[in-house]
Amino acid sequence: MKTIAITGASGFVGTNITRYFKNNYKIIPITRDILNDESKLKSVLEESDVIINLAGANIIGRWTPQYKELLYSSRIDTTKKIVHILNQITDKNKLLISTSAVGIYDNADTHDENGTFANDFLSNLCQDWEKEALKAKSSNVKVSIFRFGIVLGPDGGAFAKMLTPFKFGLGGIIGSGNQAFSYIHINDLLRAYEFVITKDLEDTFNLTAPKPTTNLLLTRTLGKALGRPTVFPVPEFVLKLIFSEGAKVLTDGQDVVPKKLLSLGFKFDYCDITETVYGLI
Repeated sequence: MKTIAITGASGFVGTNITRYFKNNYKIIPITRDILNDESKLKSVLEESDVIINLAGANIIGRWTPQYKELLYSSRIDTTKKIVHILNQITDKNKLLISTSAVGIYDNADTHDENGTFANDFLSNLCQDWEKEALKAKSSNVKVSIFRFGIVLGPDGGAFAKMLTPFKFGLGGIIGSGNQAFSYIHINDLLRAYEFVITKDLEDTFNLTAPKPTTNLLLTRTLGKALGRPTVFPVPEFVLKLIFSEGAKVLTDGQDVVPKKLLSLGFKFDYCDITETVYGLI
């Protein structure tokens, strides 16, 4: 039985990955205790065939200087520790799948994996995160980067937070509602991990549904699915008061397509926002 080691195993995506793979793989959560003990970390990584790097503080928050530092260190420092140990292991082939986000792109166009990067905090964070992970590449270590859209699942994450106000008829668009919303159903995300692991692929992949939408269309679809009105918009200035610069995550979306997965023959079960929302409720 092959072994998968996971940083961020207790989070929404990590919990779902563990549940999905546990019958066919040995799963080892890389806890903070392991991460901060080089000998323990080396023992875990030596045993592992696949390392999934999900660690990182929640991107939705008030971006004070201190919180920006936490967002950066929780991603970059964790990845550095993983890479440092992987560079010492030369006797076993491994696959590192490290996380990034579609926030790496600007919002001026529709982007495949060769899209144009933005020049702001979130994009620079993603770029540095990817560069650090790619330092693990060697003759025996393959590295794939997964650029996540918003991951939607029925048992947690962003969708659970959206659902409560909508159920009470208090849902509405965020800002103008015209910003792109690139997302992926948790089931397709899990299947994409399985696809890349099974085929032992090394590349950078956009983890988004084939048909991105907008915040407005997401809001209308969710309201229709629940049979609830969606008449309570959240003004952009309110979000800026709450989250400061961090409001960009909610008000400034990227339009992203998963060109590489599609070209390799991966079939999405949830291709558009209607299929996705109705598949979650």
